[in-house]
Amino acid sequence: MTEKESPVGSVDRALRIIQLLSESGQGATLEELVARSGLPRSSLHRLLSALKHRGFAAQPEPNGRYFLGTEMLAAAFRYYDRLDLRALVHPVLLRLRAEFNETVHMAVLDGVEIVYLDKVEALHAITMSSVIGGRNPAHATGVGKALLSWTYPTDEAVQLWASMHGPLSARTRHTITSPGRLAEEMRLIREQGYALDLEESEDGVRCAAVPIFLGRSTPVAGISVTAPKDRFPQVRLVEVATRLREIVAEEIDH
Repeated sequence: MTEKESPVGSVDRALRIIQLLSESGQGATLEELVARSGLPRSSLHRLLSALKHRGFAAQPEPNGRYFLGTEMLAAAFRYYDRLDLRALVHPVLLRLRAEFNETVHMAVLDGVEIVYLDKVEALHAITMSSVIGGRNPAHATGVGKALLSWTYPTDEAVQLWASMHGPLSARTRHTITSPGRLAEEMRLIREQGYALDLEESEDGVRCAAVPIFLGRSTPVAGISVTAPKDRFPQVRLVEVATRLREIVAEEIDH
């Protein structure tokens, strides 16, 4: 079976219609959907009728444009309201630990701090001191910088955040404490798609981190891979960061 094939053709076609409607903020006519989906007009009409029946598509005016239905939005909100983020992401943490054999964290942004929601320890004699429920300054950690970069997506927003919560504490001599310098760092993180912690939170400890979006415009959490400096020289750290970004895109934010 190729990447584009589905084991259930009718389900796949219905999901394709939902995708097309999600890309049409002004709605789409039947003719437009026929052209974009490649489906026969009669088949498409039947699928749209089924989606309308379940509330996943809407047609406010007879013979008018089709839109995503309110049930589609309601289902998405119900899912996010009840989402167990740790249960969803934990298997990915296990995969990352298996691939890198380093400590993996998941954390969320809480004001000026990050809170660790999950942790999978590396199988090494030397382990990390972080704990689930523990907190660290967001600006001084890789996962915190990954979350800040997309939560505050402009230089002005980053500097405003920094000025509101400043002065930013220096955990080590490497910690970025200048609002202007932090804004530059956030811009670089957005460009490369990952954040690096070069002993900014703890001397001798480095990490790579990426955000998790789950379909939202701002991240809901972040994942980091952490190790002592001697196991994470610069070249290896960038390799891990790049691979981490790929795995998260594949497993979670695809």
